[in-house]
Amino acid sequence: MSFDSEKYRQALGRFATGVTIVTGLTAEDQPVGVTVNAFASVSLDPPLVLICLANDTGSLEAFTKGDRFAVNILENNQRELSESFAGPRDHKFKNQPYEKWDSDCPILPGCLVNLECTRINVMEGGDHVIVLGRVDRIERAADGQPLLYFKSAYGRLGDD
Repeated sequence: MSFDSEKYRQALGRFATGVTIVTGLTAEDQPVGVTVNAFASVSLDPPLVLICLANDTGSLEAFTKGDRFAVNILENNQRELSESFAGPRDHKFKNQPYEKWDSDCPILPGCLVNLECTRINVMEGGDHVIVLGRVDRIERAADGQPLLYFKSAYGRLGDD
């Protein structure tokens, strides 16, 4: 029996996820970022999270070899921001304002949550790599709703 990859993809698309932009720095200290929906909390003590990045992600080494990264959890009004960091475009930070915290990784404004992390481990995961990080700093909005991804489309809480 052969495995139906498209059926697998469609099945997993029925799992709603939040949308994040993961940011880091290249070896030359250039800011990089990529839209990621494969993000999860791993542990409360110690505070650990993971991100999964495709093996062909253009800025992959910034996350697999860099010591620090940030996870910016998007608010439901940040779809355009998510789209601007998706794909292989250069100069994603050309007109994008951001803050710097201790790690110097870009922290995007207006997000639901921003997490500054230290890379703990990198593991192979098929056509992706899994990056495990310890959360060092957290900032969160007082309120707001997450940007969601479901069935290959953006959504919001309460959407059909």
